[in-house]
Amino acid sequence: MQFIDQAEIEVEAGKGGDGIVAFRREKYVPAGGPSGGNGGRGGSVIFVAEENLQTLLDFRYKHLFKADNGGRGGPNNCTGANGKDLIIEVPCGTAIYDAETGELLGDLIKTGEKLRIAAGGKGGLGNQHFLSNRNRAPEYALPGLEGERKLLRLELKLLAEVGIIGLPNAGKSTLISSLSAARPKVADYPFTTLIPNLGVVKKPTGDGTVFADIPGLIEGASQGVGLGHDFLRHIERTRVLLHLIDATSDDIVRDYQTIQQELQAYGRGLAERSQILALNKIDAVDRETVDLEALALELNHLSYAPVFLISAVTQTGTEPMLQEIWRTLDQLNIAEEVEVFG
Repeated sequence: MQFIDQAEIEVEAGKGGDGIVAFRREKYVPAGGPSGGNGGRGGSVIFVAEENLQTLLDFRYKHLFKADNGGRGGPNNCTGANGKDLIIEVPCGTAIYDAETGELLGDLIKTGEKLRIAAGGKGGLGNQHFLSNRNRAPEYALPGLEGERKLLRLELKLLAEVGIIGLPNAGKSTLISSLSAARPKVADYPFTTLIPNLGVVKKPTGDGTVFADIPGLIEGASQGVGLGHDFLRHIERTRVLLHLIDATSDDIVRDYQTIQQELQAYGRGLAERSQILALNKIDAVDRETVDLEALALELNHLSYAPVFLISAVTQTGTEPMLQEIWRTLDQLNIAEEVEVFG
């Protein structure tokens, strides 16, 4: 399935039905009188979060979504049928913006959450509505009102508790494939993952935690360089960042600082997010010439974050790293509960 996380669409609510002009012509009602019914309300456009969707691919090829119009009023004071609402399903984690003003209209996170984006137009009044002592036979009715029309920008931000970040080829895809059932593309040659990958990692308690492999960031990503800017948004919802660093790099400290600078430049609190560092590919390092423990200590002093030596391929060191992730998530849960209940 092609991963699409941004789309622009236009939505239009239904027009209200027109009221009509009609008069009673019944055999035993000599006075008659106006009997034109009101038009029905136009259908609204409603977005619903659906957990089984993972991409905005459906909006790649269809850009206009229109709800049904309301029905025309009928004789004998019959009101026209209301237009059917248009229900648009989107993945959980979809933010909906007004494309013209940039205003955030809604953020659908939980399954089943609904948001009415465009309201249907009111139905027009039939001539029976205008009956009065001064006007016993009104010969006019009102047309239905137009429904709201909006140009929208949809942005999908993945829902994951742990985001795996790092420079290209740090081993993020390999790690998520070794920890979960996710099977992203991995190879023994340098390449950059082009889409985020999600994987569920089981905790000792038996429940699962969603990890997201965020495509490689590069210097300047926060200003739109490379692919990183497109995927930085996916880190926004994560609670813990697992920063993976290639232990075979010529300058590990520089690699660490590059990612930190991009998080800081992007803003939205990413630089303050809880982080855990992992020096990956230790199985490919000559331990006689490279002092990994000293490098880990240096990174610890720079980041004030726990640093682990791991190999995603052999899973060496991944268990202590996971235990630290579970501990950090538990602490965050406790802190949130204290904040909520005072």
